[in-house]
Amino acid sequence: MPRLTLDIDDKFNKNLTELANGSTKAEVIRRALATYQYLKSQVPDQSSGKRVSITNAQGVIERDVILP
Repeated sequence: MPRLTLDIDDKFNKNLTELANGSTKAEVIRRALATYQYLKSQVPDQSSGKRVSITNAQGVIERDVILP
C-alpha cells in the first residue's frame, strides 16, 4: 500500500482531529476524498448546468455548493 506524508498547519490538524472524533485522521481524509470524488462525478463542471444544493426539511434550497 502506498504511503503519503503531508505537512499540515496547526489549524488543519485541529479540524482534522475534531472531525476524527473516534475515528482516525486517515479515515477522515479517505471519506472526504470519496465524497469529493462522488460530488465531482455528479457535477463535472459549472457549464453542465447541474449543481449541488443544501435544502432544509421542506425542500427549500438554503444554498448552492460550488465545487472547485
